[in-house]
Order: sequence, then C-alpha cells, then structure tokens
Amino acid sequence: MGLESIHNNHKLLPEQAADSIVNIIVNGEFSKGDQLPNEFQLAQQLNVGRGTVREAMKILVSRNVVEIRRGTGTFVADKPGVVEDPLGLTFINDKDKLAYDLCELRLILEPAIAAMAAERATDSDIRKIEEACEAVEKRIAEGEAYSVEDVAFHECIAKSSKNVVVPNVIPVIQSSVELFILYTDAKLTAQTIHTHKAVTQAIKDKNPEKARQAMVEHLIYNKEYIEKTTKERKK
Repeated sequence: MGLESIHNNHKLLPEQAADSIVNIIVNGEFSKGDQLPNEFQLAQQLNVGRGTVREAMKILVSRNVVEIRRGTGTFVADKPGVVEDPLGLTFINDKDKLAYDLCELRLILEPAIAAMAAERATDSDIRKIEEACEAVEKRIAEGEAYSVEDVAFHECIAKSSKNVVVPNVIPVIQSSVELFILYTDAKLTAQTIHTHKAVTQAIKDKNPEKARQAMVEHLIYNKEYIEKTTKERKK
C-alpha cells in the first residue's frame, strides 16, 4: 500500500498503517510468534515515515495484534487480536449482576459448543478433555484452587468444536469461570466434578444432545447458587 492510497482514506495515517500491517499478517506473510520487519523496513514497505510506523505499532499493541520485546523486536502475538477483557467486564461494578448475566450468556453459548464438540472432537481432542477433567478433580481432591484447570477444561471443549470463532470466545469464558469460583467460594466442587464427568462422557460417546444437557446442568448449578446467595445478601 503506497502513501497515496493510504491518504485516500478517512482514517488517520497511523491507523491506516496499522491496518496495512494487519493485512500483511492475515495474508499469511507472518504467523503468531513470528518477528516482524524492523521499523525502517516497514516504513519503506508502506511508504510512510518511521514515526507513523511507531504510532501504528502502539495501536497494534493495544489491540493485542503484536507484542514488543525490548531488545529483541516486534512479534505477532500468540492470539492476535484477542484481548484479555474484550467486553470490559472489569469495569462492571455490580458483581452480583455480572455473575448472573455471565451465567445467562454461558447458558446460551456453551451447551451448543459442547454439542458441536460431541459431533466433531477427534480421539486426540477427547483425550485432552479427559485429562483436563481429571486435572480439575485432582485439584479439588487436594483442596487446592482449580480455576486454571477449570478454564483449561472449557478451553479444550471449545477447541474441539472445530468452529474457528468459538476459541475467541474463550477470554469471556475464562473470566466467568474465575468469577464463578470466587463468587461461590468454591462450594460447588461435588457438582463441578459430577457435571464435568457427564460432559466429558457425552463428548466421548459422540452424543451431542447429552453433551448439551450435561453442560446445561453444569451451568444451572452456578446460576441457582448465584440467585440464592444474592437473595441472602439482600435480606
């Protein structure tokens, strides 16, 4: 993209340069973890000033498209474009409402994701889900925090859906899993183990409807507990 074509755009020059760099990445010239050309080389390639490239990189860092490693260079992020808090959940102060509404959202999404996983998971995927399920149970049995393992379990199921968009929903699922465990003070351990096993077995059996229902049951436990504790606090 030359300077003239960049100027024929309503966006500011650094934003246009950032878009051009994204296009270079998306078109397959670079993959996640690859090092990008240096500032001078990109300025020449895009026919813009080095200051414009510098500002473009700031934009791409904020979007989690690239990461800058001091003394090494600029690299394509591991999950380009996927930010940690895409819905701004950190800034919602009413945690009771947030926990409940996240549960509603998960009830819309995750049962369908589990059903897709039951239809599409490979033998390798199923082994990873089983291992993740066992890891949660082991942490619970040891009386240890298990949010990392719980997130990994749901992540394995999401990836097994083979839907390219679903894994990008994982940051939302991750934040909600951690919030639910904190919110319920990890009191739903028995229900977590039981429903995780049910979801895992349904996916292993290639039974989409059972996987869907098991995931609904898993989330309903959380939803009901949130409703109960919220009412008790408001008395």
